[in-house]
Amino acid sequence: MKWMSDEEYCELTGLELSSVEDMIQIGKLTVKVEDGIRYIDPSKGATEVVVPAKLKELSEQNRHEMIVQPEFVEKTIGTIINLHEKVLDAKDETIEAVKVENTFLREALASLQELYDEDRKTIHTLQEQLKLSQQEVEFMRRKYKLMWNKAIDEHTK
Repeated sequence: MKWMSDEEYCELTGLELSSVEDMIQIGKLTVKVEDGIRYIDPSKGATEVVVPAKLKELSEQNRHEMIVQPEFVEKTIGTIINLHEKVLDAKDETIEAVKVENTFLREALASLQELYDEDRKTIHTLQEQLKLSQQEVEFMRRKYKLMWNKAIDEHTK
């Protein structure tokens, strides 16, 4: 246990020396005297409620004025319960709105997937048609070349 001088204790607690002396007299602080210097045990004072006398007096005066009527408590509790119910209702509404939105988004995603699949089939069909058209063009090119080569050969003879 570390003992503190009066000045150190006053600095630590922010109390006036007169208040510390009053607390010592009423037994709220433990002290010892060595070589003519008074030392205070801060652990004892730290566990006690350190309140200036004037503040205690004011709180005693206001204690009677601060009595809460039971009706006020009942109304306050009722208001809190009412607000809690409203919060729960709003939460339920929000959850329902999110569920509806999720259903809508799922349906939209499924619809987009169907469109994507149809587009993929259309692209595949068009690619096949393009291949056939390219083969037909190549065939016509060869046929045309053969016809012109034959026509040139006959004309030159």
